[in-house]
Amino acid sequence: MLQKNENKQPLLSVIIPTYNRPEYLKQAIASAVNQTFDDIEIIVSDNCSPQNPQAIVESFNDSRIRFSRNSSNLGMFANTIKAFRMAQGKYVASLLDDDMWEKDFLAKLIPPLEANPDLALAFCDHYLMDAQGNIDDRLTQECSQLYKRNHLQEGIYQPFSRIALVDKSVSTATAAVIRRNVIDWNAIPAEVGGSWDIYLNYLCSRSGLGAYYYPEKLTRYRVHEQTDTMLSGKRDPQAKIRKAQADMFCYQQFMTDERLSDLKPYFQQQWAHVSTTLGIGLMRSQRLKEARAYFWSSLKESIKLRTLAGLMLSFTPPKIASKF
Repeated sequence: MLQKNENKQPLLSVIIPTYNRPEYLKQAIASAVNQTFDDIEIIVSDNCSPQNPQAIVESFNDSRIRFSRNSSNLGMFANTIKAFRMAQGKYVASLLDDDMWEKDFLAKLIPPLEANPDLALAFCDHYLMDAQGNIDDRLTQECSQLYKRNHLQEGIYQPFSRIALVDKSVSTATAAVIRRNVIDWNAIPAEVGGSWDIYLNYLCSRSGLGAYYYPEKLTRYRVHEQTDTMLSGKRDPQAKIRKAQADMFCYQQFMTDERLSDLKPYFQQQWAHVSTTLGIGLMRSQRLKEARAYFWSSLKESIKLRTLAGLMLSFTPPKIASKF
């Protein structure tokens, strides 16, 4: 089913890729529908959820919503990029199906882009909330500090490669508005996988255009058992492997880009760190020989105790090594 907005082309497209989170999805859509800026379309792309969310979408009775359901599960990356490709707006913003926007998110981020054609994107800070939607002030503050948004001044950053790729202050997954034509949405490689947001940061920053920062928390990022960062932990080695492979691909791309040569030492350091992470994921899956190769590669870049410990354990029996 596909609901089309028969009005003129919207100024902004909201994309909401979703899979099997009906209650969270309802809240995410509501936060998009209730934006004070209303010249939008809302694209909900369902990745063949066991429970078809069509009824949830239709319950809003909003002609701005376009709903598409895949006949089979395409994977998270393919479903997300498909939604971006469906966008018709001058600008595009991603809203993950378990997150929410404040009512004035778009109203505060679109004007700087409209006023300055030399901006690739506008972004803001965000809250962290728990599974029930309660804001966690401590985690929110720690997140702002970790990604260096707590001291970032309002205004234009050009170039912004460092704050996008090193500090990771920019969150294109749920806290940014992007000028859609800055990116060739058909040329994003599948290897990007779960790291598509940092790759969008890369594509936007290498465009030569600037970024505008609005120093207010205008979105709410939900931390729960199905969050990607949680799934990449000890309980799901396959998720850890997939995420590490995606990160490694990205850092390899960044290292070979001459326009980012001043940041290459950082990318090499991160590549080594992620190589160790991938080795640990493989070891937990009892793929010791493969893991060992990544530990060796990491040690060639830098010697870390974590990597050395992983390498030594890779020579122990699989049942022991997998406990690392």
